[in-house]
Amino acid sequence: MNDSHLPIIDAHHHFWNLGLGRHPWLAPDALIPFRYGDYSSLKSTFMPEEYRAVSAGHNVVATVTMEGEWDEDDPVAESAWISGVAEDHGTPMAHVARAFLHRADAEEVLAGHAGFPIVRGIRHKPVAAAAPDRIERGTRGSMSDPAWRRGYAMLSRHGLHFELQAPWWHVDELLDLMAAHPETPVVVNHTFLPADRSPEGLDGWRTALKRAASAPQTTIKISGIGLAGRPWSLADNRAIIRDTIEIFGPDRCLFASNFPVDGLCGSFEAIYSGYKEATADLPRADRLRLFHDNAIRVYRLPIAPTA
Repeated sequence: MNDSHLPIIDAHHHFWNLGLGRHPWLAPDALIPFRYGDYSSLKSTFMPEEYRAVSAGHNVVATVTMEGEWDEDDPVAESAWISGVAEDHGTPMAHVARAFLHRADAEEVLAGHAGFPIVRGIRHKPVAAAAPDRIERGTRGSMSDPAWRRGYAMLSRHGLHFELQAPWWHVDELLDLMAAHPETPVVVNHTFLPADRSPEGLDGWRTALKRAASAPQTTIKISGIGLAGRPWSLADNRAIIRDTIEIFGPDRCLFASNFPVDGLCGSFEAIYSGYKEATADLPRADRLRLFHDNAIRVYRLPIAPTA
């Protein structure tokens, strides 16, 4: 297959229009802790026109937007806005919305998101420990918080899946959550965050991946694997990509750009060319699943798979 023609569904990127003033973390004077360090270059509007410019040269046929940390006071307004963007621009094809599962208004917010046909799932980044030995079960806003779990239990009644962004050392909490709610699919974001590339860190990450993959309702997005202070390179990331595919299998992995955020580490060209090179020796059918077909299934997109 000519890689320039390989069909791509980008399973995770963001849109934001800073003229709306609805993304507090992107305000001119905002500064939050960020895993890639200085993120000031993200403080500009990124909409379909900008996405098409950075992705030129790759055959992107559809995309899925991820919530962009819209104003916490009205997360449903982001779904309304994204729906309008899709109507005006023909993209995205699906959206993952934001909700705060431990809050008293969780059911109202979930119902609000579910009222927009474009919304397929929910992401609420649970409170996470800074290191494997610092986990405190029951922390407010964590996956083991009873209030958070009550909110999570509401997802299936609204036909929504869950998107998890948390470090790999929270795998025990994830497994507990999925055992209690096997009806709710989970998409692990950003490759379970293998930021620690020491031998010990990678051993822990691989073990966590194997445990997460033991639950049949999990899939994983290969994205967000840049390293702070280093340009994105296949030398850094080939093993991460291939280990993830080996552990989860080509039917349960999806490639995604995480743009514009991962633009802090590398260009769209560098990242997707890296994905393509890392999988060049795989069977054609597997590559089509990874780049295109799996996203159709996970996000219930109204387009036909390639095979």
